Amino acid sequence: MRIATINHNGTPTLAVRRGDNYVDLSKAAPELPQDMIGLLTAGALDQADKAAQAAGDDALIPAAGVTYLPPVPNPPKIPCCGLNYRDHAIETNMPIPDYPIIFMRSATSLAAHNTPMILPKAASDYDYEAELAVVIGKAGRHIAEANALDHVAGYSCFNDGSIRSYQFKAPQWTLGKNFDASGGFGPELVTPDELPNGVGDLQIQCRLNGKTLQNSTTKQHIFDVPRVIEVLSEVMTLEVGDVIIMGTPPGVGSARTPNIWMKDGDVCEIEIEGIGVLSNPIVAE
Repeated sequence: MRIATINHNGTPTLAVRRGDNYVDLSKAAPELPQDMIGLLTAGALDQADKAAQAAGDDALIPAAGVTYLPPVPNPPKIPCCGLNYRDHAIETNMPIPDYPIIFMRSATSLAAHNTPMILPKAASDYDYEAELAVVIGKAGRHIAEANALDHVAGYSCFNDGSIRSYQFKAPQWTLGKNFDASGGFGPELVTPDELPNGVGDLQIQCRLNGKTLQNSTTKQHIFDVPRVIEVLSEVMTLEVGDVIIMGTPPGVGSARTPNIWMKDGDVCEIEIEGIGVLSNPIVAE
């Protein structure tokens, strides 16, 4: 199942992918919760999918030209795993971590598919980072690694856009990772049944203006999804709708000579095998 949150006639709307169209869930299944967190909390993804497949043409919205919102527009938390690819740690002259490095993003830092990622007035060193996003569908604390995937609703693409000068002004990375609309997220939440072999070995790429700058596989994660969930849930309750960002492979602009930064007018794409393509224009504030 592939499900998006779109802006349809001025209203946030859950939309289930069906071929070249989306099915407006408010028409196909008006009895179900009509926001992503509500739908996940109700455990109603399967019901939504069945209703969407049975829906009539009056519920269809052509996928071309829809206005996307982030799949989860207001996640309770967005914990992010830094330096989670060995080669990325090496290229940035950082020690290879033996325990997950976690920082947080805010919901105001998100930018939906096909909407602008904002280059802020404050700086010009705006870097790209292709990452896997993991959406929590079942709340929990002290989640064992062996059971961690039971808490996952689905996956998406993420561009962890980073203002490097602000990221490294202090030991904590928070400011450089939280400029408004700096992180692309989407286009859809893809449920695990769409990925029968899991997410442990998916090709992940970043393209800037059509040029491939990152090309790796999630097999290179130092800490895989179950391990990161286990570590996070030792500390905090993972809530329905939390979005975990899994780290970026080598090839970032700050590690290149000369540096490559995202600029006004650029288009940055993140593609993850089996999940989709996230595309964002870069627009100066």
